[in-house]
Amino acid sequence: MKTDDYNDNTVLIESLKSGDEIAYTYLIDTYHHKLCVYANSLVKNVYSAEDIVQNVFIKVWEQRTRLKTDHSLKSFLYKLTYNEFIDLYRKNQSLFSLEKSYYDALNGIVQEDDSEAFQRVLNAVNKEIQNLPPKCKEVFILSKKEGLTNIEIAEHLDVSIKTVEAQITKAFSILRTSLEEKIKSVLFLLFSAKKKFRLSNLI
Repeated sequence: MKTDDYNDNTVLIESLKSGDEIAYTYLIDTYHHKLCVYANSLVKNVYSAEDIVQNVFIKVWEQRTRLKTDHSLKSFLYKLTYNEFIDLYRKNQSLFSLEKSYYDALNGIVQEDDSEAFQRVLNAVNKEIQNLPPKCKEVFILSKKEGLTNIEIAEHLDVSIKTVEAQITKAFSILRTSLEEKIKSVLFLLFSAKKKFRLSNLI
């Protein structure tokens, strides 16, 4: 299928529903910047806007089989972005900052289950990361363990930034599917503060 074919809303949705990764990359390529601009207009923070949009693309991939061809994919993306902003806003109402949430949640898990149990959770996350598809794992580790920016990874691997973003999003989707519910929350917490913390600090 030609890339131009994805300009058709129905074709793009059908391709996504069938698990077409090229269609998914096209979707990110087409809407990532636009959604980041929109998210930033809501949250007034570039980093938070990027996180919101990344979550949107993760959800689109996870919910792709439920997409309806008679609905506008563009409208769906903007609605998801707005909903992610609202969720973030509500969470922040009861906290001083996302950083406080990060520390409090991690400390709560340690206090509840002891440090050994927490280390087992971290090991489980690390094990699933090692099981990611090769390209996906390479990009994910460079981003989350080595702390490289998407631009640095793109230059290092000689690929486009959109390809890097697609692989990171795919990694999160796979990890969310493979990890148990409680471990999923740790996965989110580990990477929600990715601008300040590295996976290597914990694993």
